[in-house]
Amino acid sequence: MKLRTIGIDLAKNVFQACGVNEHMKSQFNKRLKRNELLDFMRQQAPTMVVMEACYSSHYWGREMAKLGHDVKLIPAQHVTPFVRGNKNDPNDSFAITEASQRPYIRFVPVKTEFQQEILCLHRIRERLIKNKGALSNQARGLLSEFGVVFPCGHKALLNGLNGVIDNAQYSHRLQNMMIDMLSEYETTLKRLKGIEQQLGIFVEGSESGRILLSIPGIGIINASALLASIDKGQAFNNPKEFAVWLGLTPKQHASGNINKMGGITKRGDRYLRKQLVHGARSVVSRAAKKTDSLSLWATKLRVTKPFNKVAVAMAHRLARLIWILLTRQEHYSATPTGVSA
Repeated sequence: MKLRTIGIDLAKNVFQACGVNEHMKSQFNKRLKRNELLDFMRQQAPTMVVMEACYSSHYWGREMAKLGHDVKLIPAQHVTPFVRGNKNDPNDSFAITEASQRPYIRFVPVKTEFQQEILCLHRIRERLIKNKGALSNQARGLLSEFGVVFPCGHKALLNGLNGVIDNAQYSHRLQNMMIDMLSEYETTLKRLKGIEQQLGIFVEGSESGRILLSIPGIGIINASALLASIDKGQAFNNPKEFAVWLGLTPKQHASGNINKMGGITKRGDRYLRKQLVHGARSVVSRAAKKTDSLSLWATKLRVTKPFNKVAVAMAHRLARLIWILLTRQEHYSATPTGVSA
């Protein structure tokens, strides 16, 4: 039995594997337990294995590649239109194989363990930042009930907490609570600093990382997230595709002679888009003091457009510039020649 493609519908404990021949006729559609999947795939001749790019897909992609299979990951939203009949595992696995045959499907590269480790650091960092904000807000709210109010900012918070801890007019119970909160806050800051140091080592040890750091608005956080997510941008054919994938291009609604452009689509990786927009804000806010072409373009745009729109436009331009420079393996120059973003 010669198979053309095997589509696997992933889950936590139960998987569905559908194999089709060159005529897209189903040869099997089997339900497999977690401990049976690799043994089953080991018995199959090397072929194309397709899965949705979802929970645990990169792990299974690496495991299938070790067995000699050609692994492809498809964004889940591109599989949904091919599900025929009721929503169930057999129909889902067959839809995955059918979607993989479409000529314009863009597959997701399988990430290495190292790339996933870097992205894990980013997820942990995001949670710690939320915890830091929650701690700060809770401390301010609780102390306001005792008439202790202090300005916004990190230093003001530390001074305010220490002021309560060192002040004998407050009860030991309140002081002990503030000691615990201060200890938790400082531990969170220490963990954040440690994560940023690890990300810095990762970026500075890579030529692509140093290229990204040369681009305005791209620091250690943005550079490490981009490297771990897209590597050198080889999954995209041109800079426009990368910007579209990030969701930084306008929505289009067209019918007949009517063609309307709306706000950005916000498709793709929300975290990368957010980080790029934050980086773009810093570029736009400092553009008036600089004379390079990128800053002059932003300053000219600020005359007629509000700050947030210019920041998103700058993020779009930075995304295209990132892809160009990563593909060419060139560093950014303030007055680049032959680079059109």
